[in-house]
This record gives sequence, structure tokens and C-alpha cells, in this order.
Amino acid sequence: MKKPAEVFVTSRTFAFLRELAAHNERPWFERNKPRYLDEVRDPLLRFVAACGPRLAKLSPHVVADPRPVGGSLFRIHRDVRFAKDKSPYKTHAALSFRHVEGRERPAPGFYLHLAPGDVFAGAGLWHAPPEAVKQVRDAIVANPASWKRVTRTCALGAEEDTLKRPPRGYDPTHPCIEDLKRQSFTTGARFTQAEACAGDFVERFVGTCRRATPLMAFLAKAVGVPW
Repeated sequence: MKKPAEVFVTSRTFAFLRELAAHNERPWFERNKPRYLDEVRDPLLRFVAACGPRLAKLSPHVVADPRPVGGSLFRIHRDVRFAKDKSPYKTHAALSFRHVEGRERPAPGFYLHLAPGDVFAGAGLWHAPPEAVKQVRDAIVANPASWKRVTRTCALGAEEDTLKRPPRGYDPTHPCIEDLKRQSFTTGARFTQAEACAGDFVERFVGTCRRATPLMAFLAKAVGVPW
């Protein structure tokens, strides 16, 4: 008899995050920390571990790190040093499956965001530094046909940080000028909470990553990292 698939994200995951949004304060979190560990952190670390071998088939350079600190799971604590909003905790959970060279230099990666009513996966380069953006723009100019094939397969997201005018030094009549205006190069997919809580969510998420691999390979080559 086939063993049922493990469910990593549950209604309790979203219930905790919803309650945290309503009680975003240290005393409440400390009282409920065992719930955070049991219902959010530990299941998501197991999700990371389950994704690891599957993502390795897409690229051996993708890191799925299930450590509770310093791994793929983002900290729940917010950095409030320079923020007007001093709420101490994030009201979502997030996972980053970075490129192995991503800590040393800009490199494309995969991302998963989990919040009540807002579940999505992303892939690519987001808010990259100017030198990496220029590398991607130059790669698009050098290989417009290849870039168009990529974007037909991997529809790019609407970016808030798109330039209003063509970037300096690039032909404003270039056929890919709208993409050359981008400062992020990402694709992604949205999921319902029911999909996130299903036994096949690991496969759904990895499937989204698989469909994004043409974009990831193009970006990796552009910024000079292996894929």
C-alpha cells in the first residue's frame, strides 16, 4: 500500500500567521512560540528537505538548506532598525532556494511565499544590483531571439521597479526595449491555500520551478554563474 504524501503546509500554518498579524507583539509570540515551531517552522524545514532532491535534478547549483538558522527558511523576525513600522514579526513565511554562489554574487534563485490568502512562487533575479542588471540587459541585446524564446515559455511578472524611460546606453527602438527597462527579471505562479495544503504541493512547487528553468539558465549565464 502506497504511503500517503506528507502534508507540510496546513490550515494551522495560515491560522498561526493570521493570529500573529492580529497580535504582532513579543509577549504573544513568546507564549505561542511552541505553535510557531510545530505549525510553521518545523513543517517548512521538512518541506525544504523534501524539495532538495527534486530541485537538484533541475540544477545541481540550487541550495535547499533545511537548517533552522541560516538555511532556506527566512527568519520570522523583522529587521526594524531603519523601519517606521516597528512590528517585530513578519506575518508571512518565506523560503529561498538560492544559487550556491548567491551569497557571494548576484545569481538567480527560487522563492516561495506563504501568507493567508497570498501564496506564490517566484524565480529569477529580483531587485538585483545595477551591475547584474546591466549584465542581463547586455545578454538580451546580444541574444534577442534567445530571450524571446525564454519569455514565451516563462512569462515575466509585472515589475514595480521598471524604468519609465529606456536605460541610458541602450537603443530605445530595440525590439526588447520593454524588458530592457526592467530592474528585476522574474517569473512565478500563484496557488490557493487549498493547493498549498494538499499532499502534492511539493510537486506543484517544483513543477513551477521546472517551468522557470529556461529563464534561470539565461540569467545564470548572463551574470556568469553555472546552471
